Amino acid sequence: MLHLVLADCELERVPPEIADHRVVRWWARKRGRRPTELLLDSSLFHPALRKLEDGYRRGRPDIVHRCLLLSLDSPLNREGLLRVYVHTRNDEVIEVDPETRLPRSFHRFAGLMEELFLRGETEGGRMRMRKEKLGELLRRIGAPRTLVLDPRGERRLWRELYPPEDEVCTVVGGFAEGGYLSDLTGLPVERVCLDPEPLPSSTVVARLIFSYEEKKGIQERRLGRR
Repeated sequence: MLHLVLADCELERVPPEIADHRVVRWWARKRGRRPTELLLDSSLFHPALRKLEDGYRRGRPDIVHRCLLLSLDSPLNREGLLRVYVHTRNDEVIEVDPETRLPRSFHRFAGLMEELFLRGETEGGRMRMRKEKLGELLRRIGAPRTLVLDPRGERRLWRELYPPEDEVCTVVGGFAEGGYLSDLTGLPVERVCLDPEPLPSSTVVARLIFSYEEKKGIQERRLGRR
């Protein structure tokens, strides 16, 4: 089983500090929502983000959307060997049922996330949200080995990534710039670097899943070649 954690994702609602910004108020009227019920999106609210701490990296729900689509569509997930968790900068954790069917279009995904923030779960309960820090989530998963993708970590080849244990947890940053916000001091994690240059989170997720599929012989099994 591969537990995939998208950590410190820049997925959040519009914070109160910029709720009165004219751009935010315009979109709130258009959507028929309160400003603080809108999903923070840098492509829509770029002028307002300048007023926020860490504004240069915030408002990137598109990263979560791409990573979840890649994960849920994978053969590994269809074989029942993948569990995906989304951890946000505000220490919310979204647990994603393996049978979740996400909207392919981003604007529908954004609407789904807004409903999730409002209700704590999506219709049918396929996605549920709870308050939980990243360290608490990793302890709850309880995998024998936890790998944290970090440019300062030990350099490994993709084929050397996964340990002999069948169950492993891999943590990927769900942000485009900067580093992890969560403090994992004291947790038994292995920090691993897989490329000398920063790669998009979705590229890393795709290759992580494929590497685990190779380790488990998923393609051979599905093609009846074993």
